[in-house]
Amino acid sequence: MLLSFSAWAQKADDLLGVWWNAEKDGQVEIYKVGTEYRGRIVYVKVNTNPDGTSPKKDNLNPDVKLRSRVLQGTTILSGLKWDADDKEWAGGQIYDTKSGNSYDCYARLNEDGSLYFKGYMMGMRFVGRSTTWTRVKK
Repeated sequence: MLLSFSAWAQKADDLLGVWWNAEKDGQVEIYKVGTEYRGRIVYVKVNTNPDGTSPKKDNLNPDVKLRSRVLQGTTILSGLKWDADDKEWAGGQIYDTKSGNSYDCYARLNEDGSLYFKGYMMGMRFVGRSTTWTRVKK
């Protein structure tokens, strides 16, 4: 009963804030534009490129023109919208800076307050990769 109550109690804006990625080597700020939730990189722990230069760039982006953009400040999450029936944020796109790939995604808050993300392709939610982010303590 507690689990179903906590899921019911979730609100759309519970997603807002700054989150550590799973490896705790970067932080993403999730913010809202209209009814859409987006996320941008606000902190990069190792902010150097393989050649030692800084700040870290989007070296793995498949679009050669974007490889020179600085990661910190880059929007990596877009299009998420709150689905009150499913108690999740869905319909989004997430960019994986470590692989240079973009994926469809959805997100849910776990009971412990962490944020579960699942990235997938071609509409197949059952195939893909998941990660868990933790909220940055204020």
